[in-house]
Amino acid sequence: MTAVNDVTRTAHALGASRTFWELIERRAALTPDLPALLQDDRALTFGELRTRAERVAAGLYGMGVRAGGVVAWQLPTRLETALLSFALARIGAVQTPLIPYYREREVAFALRESKAAHLAVPGVWRGFDHTAMAHRLAARLERPPQVFEAYDALPDGDPAVLPPPPAPAEGGAVRWIYWTSGTTSDPKGVLHTDRGLIAAGSCLAHALRLSADDVGSMAFPYAHVAGPDYTVMLLLYGCPAVMFEQFALPDALAEYRRHGVTVAGGSTAFYSMLLAEQRKAPGRRIVPTLRLLAGGGAPKPPELYHEVVREMGVALTHGYGMTEVPMITMGSPDDTPEQLAHTEGRPPAGMEIRITDERGGPLPYGVEGEVRLRGEAVCRGYLDAGASAAAFDADGFLITGDLGRLRESGHLTLTGRLKDVIIRKGENISAREIEDLLHRHPAVADAAVVGLPDPERGERVCAVVEQVPGTAPLDLAEVGGHLRREGLSVHKIPEQLEILDALPRNETLRKVLKYRLRERFGG
Repeated sequence: MTAVNDVTRTAHALGASRTFWELIERRAALTPDLPALLQDDRALTFGELRTRAERVAAGLYGMGVRAGGVVAWQLPTRLETALLSFALARIGAVQTPLIPYYREREVAFALRESKAAHLAVPGVWRGFDHTAMAHRLAARLERPPQVFEAYDALPDGDPAVLPPPPAPAEGGAVRWIYWTSGTTSDPKGVLHTDRGLIAAGSCLAHALRLSADDVGSMAFPYAHVAGPDYTVMLLLYGCPAVMFEQFALPDALAEYRRHGVTVAGGSTAFYSMLLAEQRKAPGRRIVPTLRLLAGGGAPKPPELYHEVVREMGVALTHGYGMTEVPMITMGSPDDTPEQLAHTEGRPPAGMEIRITDERGGPLPYGVEGEVRLRGEAVCRGYLDAGASAAAFDADGFLITGDLGRLRESGHLTLTGRLKDVIIRKGENISAREIEDLLHRHPAVADAAVVGLPDPERGERVCAVVEQVPGTAPLDLAEVGGHLRREGLSVHKIPEQLEILDALPRNETLRKVLKYRLRERFGG
């Protein structure tokens, strides 16, 4: 118990770091020989991360990268990517990570809006030539970035040429530009500071009650805002994580077992994928060392929580975050099963959650309304000044567009999004409520509910379902009967059912792309 308390106290002390580089230096000084990142047969210790990142920083400095300069990087989840990101933190550059699956429209927009002076790419990756795309885009820009490859070879130099690292006071300066998914319009550049991302990562780290003996995993793109979130956790607790350049099941299970992964996850889709693998081997744990699944990024049906705990024999804690606020709330192993199944956890100290009515007025505990946020982990706005002005209310709270209820205990339950409220004959219907009930049907592997234009009703309720392999085909009558038996009001029963082999998802945290369902079935 004393050792655990010592680790926790150390983690809280390191959480007071103001810049990423300060946090890296302090961890490297404490445990230089402990492993930090693992990938296939390769490993980097915390000490090696610091030393090698300084050499990469010197190489970048020789290429003209300076404090405050913007560097875009579109790289997969690799040791080299982490080193490049740490090196940019050492210089004090502004880095704008781009998901490797982005193509010309998204990358061109990000380069133009951020005015990036450098762009790091992986060359040909998964059959696509990123270098050729980068040069095509650069040729169209008034101020083209310097393009360089950074897949397995990074710039190198003598750290003696580097100026001093960023001072603690610079922790409040914008050093990161992340991009919203832009599924229906151009993405927005989200502005973050080192201090804000450390606050967000600290929420995740302290909620999960990790120890130095834990081994995590990065099954998501390192370029996602979850990248620094997870990195902060590793630095605070001095534990390693396995990096997956291309995550796929069942292939990844061998690496989980090889490295003794104890904490895994990413999002609801990852829980479902791991559960499906476990069901292929009932009675035998597919990863014997695994003790905890944790993640966020998408709603978690309560039934999925109970299935994972019961069938996989592990704990599951789920959180709530977004590009603008990487970690808002997080479930903790100390929470009750009811809290873990039906809430997204609690916020950390310093994160204020306000539930409001349609005019922005605060609502009492237990009443559904819009979720608004204020705190250190909240972004500093957007690159577009107009978008920034519209995103915050008069009290400085970020307007999320999410709907939820807050309990007196501080636990938050999300109930949907404003745009996911289906208005049928003037009645508001929550898509999330129907989805959670659909997950209780034994033939439903996953489900998404959308509102589609309807001349008589205004909108009709459409359920789109992935079935469990080998189950009898579902029809509208069976789905309606199931929902009635679950107690759903008659006016919420879907009028349309569609069966898909796979719901359309994004490539980051595997969120369902509902706009594609509306486009496909709304005609």
